[in-house]
Amino acid sequence: MKIVFMGTPDFSLPSLKTLLESKHKIVAVVTQPDKERGRGQKVSFTSVKQFATDKNIPVFQPEKLKGNQEFVEQMKSLEPDLFVVVAFRILPKEVFDIPKFGSFNLHGSYLPKYRGAAPIQWALINGETETGLTTFKLAEKVDTGKIYLLQKLEIFPADNFETLHDRMSELGAKLVLNTVDLIESGNYELKTQDDSLASPAPKITKEICEINWNKSATEIHNLVRGLSPYPSAFFKYNEKVIKVYKTEIVEQATLKPFQIEQTKTELIIGCGANAVRILRLQLEGRKRMSTEEFLRGFTFSV
Repeated sequence: MKIVFMGTPDFSLPSLKTLLESKHKIVAVVTQPDKERGRGQKVSFTSVKQFATDKNIPVFQPEKLKGNQEFVEQMKSLEPDLFVVVAFRILPKEVFDIPKFGSFNLHGSYLPKYRGAAPIQWALINGETETGLTTFKLAEKVDTGKIYLLQKLEIFPADNFETLHDRMSELGAKLVLNTVDLIESGNYELKTQDDSLASPAPKITKEICEINWNKSATEIHNLVRGLSPYPSAFFKYNEKVIKVYKTEIVEQATLKPFQIEQTKTELIIGCGANAVRILRLQLEGRKRMSTEEFLRGFTFSV
């Protein structure tokens, strides 16, 4: 199969590597345009581009996809059998219909649950004990296409966004390859999603990241897990932003919401129900550290 791979973040890399090592041929990679980052505005590019360049795979970085006839013609000239999309942008119909066998996407949830930009984060924030991976044929409405393959995945109590993301990216790579092989065989039946079972997984905003101490300790603990290490849950204290990366639930009813109890080594904050023990945090302008390290140079007014 002649494949054009489309992806941007680290989540995409295992899938690209797995396809490259398979019998199939990667004829091009499409990724986000280079960006200027940091104080020096140095130009940086995606890890997907770096990998593709190292492997001498042609790279395309269109600024826009819709109405971009030049890009459409470039893709048609490759005569692809399939577009494989892993954590990329929304493709317009004029693009995803180009290949002989169409285009499919790897999504980080057990569709139709958690449709949207942040399925891994929301599964954790909502305290799920399992999630999944889905490959589906692209359709005009986002994350609604017919399903090729589904795989369930356990969420462990110790998981945060980083650990679950990394595990899913590796498992997802195997599912991507299985899907390509399945399409090539022609021996499959697409499954229509049940829209009545759909749930949203919208983009994570700064408002979502701010801790509301009136919520239960379980809700706050899960918020921290779902946003750690990036973009991270946070609270404000004396106009300073403090990011929280790791917590554990403390069953007690003595502390009121945002009431703080601290020793030289321990920090416990009251919630709407029970409390959380902060295990890892970061004051703005400082490095991330354990609570014991943090409290050596910072005191909360109790």
